[in-house]
Amino acid sequence: MNRIKHIYACFHAHKQWFFMLMLTNLLFIFFAWLAYPETFNVLVSLMVVFTLAMISVSVFLIIRKERRIEAAFEDFLLEPNEANEEMLCRVSPKTHWSFIRRIGNVLRSHQEERNQQVLELADYENYIEGWVHEMKKPLSLMTLVLDNRSDEMSPLVRQRMLHVRDQIRGDVERILYYARLGAAHKDYLFESIPILAFCKRTIVDYQTLLDESGFQIQFKGEEMEILSDRKGLAFIIEQVIANSTKHVTLNQDDPLITFETMYDENRDQTILHIRDNGPGVSGEDLPFIFDKGFTGGRGAYTRQATGMGLFLVSKMADDLAIQLEATSEPGSGLTLSLKFPNVKT
Repeated sequence: MNRIKHIYACFHAHKQWFFMLMLTNLLFIFFAWLAYPETFNVLVSLMVVFTLAMISVSVFLIIRKERRIEAAFEDFLLEPNEANEEMLCRVSPKTHWSFIRRIGNVLRSHQEERNQQVLELADYENYIEGWVHEMKKPLSLMTLVLDNRSDEMSPLVRQRMLHVRDQIRGDVERILYYARLGAAHKDYLFESIPILAFCKRTIVDYQTLLDESGFQIQFKGEEMEILSDRKGLAFIIEQVIANSTKHVTLNQDDPLITFETMYDENRDQTILHIRDNGPGVSGEDLPFIFDKGFTGGRGAYTRQATGMGLFLVSKMADDLAIQLEATSEPGSGLTLSLKFPNVKT
């Protein structure tokens, strides 16, 4: 089928020449009828056979040349250096050389700009990662001081310092994960994890943020085993908790985050629902909450909303093969559902 399409395309591309050839044959057939009527049939038969043979040879040569041009053009697009440019000119009609050379100059210019941008981006990523690791040093020192010098400060001051430390640590982790989004190699280690127990251990690191916002934690459902990466899953849970604490309202009574597990037999999935009782998300904003930089209506009453937390959550969920869904109505809170596929080991 491809060969037939190629032959048809060849006829269509050179139809004017084949049409002129047919007209020329008709003219010579007419002359043969006038000059040699007694041998007219023989002459016409020979002329038709010769014409068909010439057309076949021409189509074969045209298709072979087009394949050579196509191969040279693909090499030129992949690597538009001067050698590939000369090779493409060599197999192409001379009338196309000026266009090929102009295209080559433009492609090489864009390639140089892209290579420069890649180098600048790599330097930027290295700087960000280095800065993040440098920030961890004062955070560790702050933790050491808060643990060993707690008797020298009032409980309220210590609580506020822990709150600030955890906020900075969360911001640093977000920067680090964002910088690693485009990494070619990611060191994920998938293992069996009891999901509710894991959530309880993860919450401990964010207890000061929860206490500062007055949140209570509730667990529902049975303990279930899922297969995932501990660091990546902890990052998802931490960002969901941080998102809930950022969007608590001043007049909200008894803020609550609920972790609930369930099993969907129809889809063979273990589901973890993380639900808060905050202001919720409007219907027009809900489809976009995982978009980069989107704050929606929530951004109108909190300066802490950046639109990056749930964006990073969605990217990490994609890496860990976790299906992520969000449901909400204004005034009824936000529910994020993490659906883990059951993997048989």
